Amino acid sequence: MNNTSNQNFILGKLQSLLVAAAVASSFAIAPVALAQDAAETTGAQNIKIGFVNTEKILRDSKPAKEAQEQIEQEFGKRDDELQKLADNLRKKYEDFEKNAPVMSDADRAKNQRELTDLDTELQRKRREFQEDFNRRRNDAFSTIVEKANVAINDLAESEGYDLILQDAVTVSDRVDITDKVIKVLDK
Repeated sequence: MNNTSNQNFILGKLQSLLVAAAVASSFAIAPVALAQDAAETTGAQNIKIGFVNTEKILRDSKPAKEAQEQIEQEFGKRDDELQKLADNLRKKYEDFEKNAPVMSDADRAKNQRELTDLDTELQRKRREFQEDFNRRRNDAFSTIVEKANVAINDLAESEGYDLILQDAVTVSDRVDITDKVIKVLDK
């Protein structure tokens, strides 16, 4: 593919992504607009809308911080071992590069195989580590999300919210109840 057709391909993909983003953002605004339209048409000016930032809850709440700390402790040793393996492989590769010109063809081929095997093993261990880490993190955070949903439902009921959104393009501080949810979770 030449440079011009490559650029056209990339521009086409970017345009598609922009259109998709515009459509997605219109869906994010639609529930609020519909709720406001419904309030205006029915004359009911007392619809109470709230917003919760799930990402902030999973970042700033006490249970989320504790879970993150526990996960880091659980996986810290394995991460250190992987770093040592990577450092060892890097050192062996540097030694090989330095000594390769004076090695026999058989020794050079043997060392290349060993380096390839070590690299393959390291990549496998990294992949397993990442899968285990992600699984553990998802398990911990799904529990936090469940607790947050209970807190959100309790707040909605106790404070009379008609609609609470978790995703929106823009949100006024007036309707953001994220800190209230975090406060409930931190108890």
